Amino acid sequence: MKAESALVVRWRKLATCYNTVACALERALQDAHGLSMSEYETLDRLVGLDREKRRIQEIAAAMYLSQSALSRTVARLEKHGYVRRGLCEDDRRGVFVELTDAGHRCHSEARETHLKVLTEHLGPTP
Repeated sequence: MKAESALVVRWRKLATCYNTVACALERALQDAHGLSMSEYETLDRLVGLDREKRRIQEIAAAMYLSQSALSRTVARLEKHGYVRRGLCEDDRRGVFVELTDAGHRCHSEARETHLKVLTEHLGPTP
């Protein structure tokens, strides 16, 4: 029973840490750049790719968002001109997302805020 309760305590600490950092990120990114944490994370995933565009299903698989939540996030990013969507030529059901120049600039600016909040809450990287 003690091992189980120690595990629960560890989980609660981890969840509290995540929630604290996520709330701080949400506020800082929104205040400084008008981005939600999900929008920033989507841009960040696209910047980190080794190719120009990616299918929404692939991005969703790498993130904590459902495919429908990611689609709504991508729609907001598209409205701001940060990404473009297009249909897959091989499979008309597939939707690609491509980062625009404005999206690259937005990500670059927001990245500093993101790293600052992470450093404040988690300390500098070793």
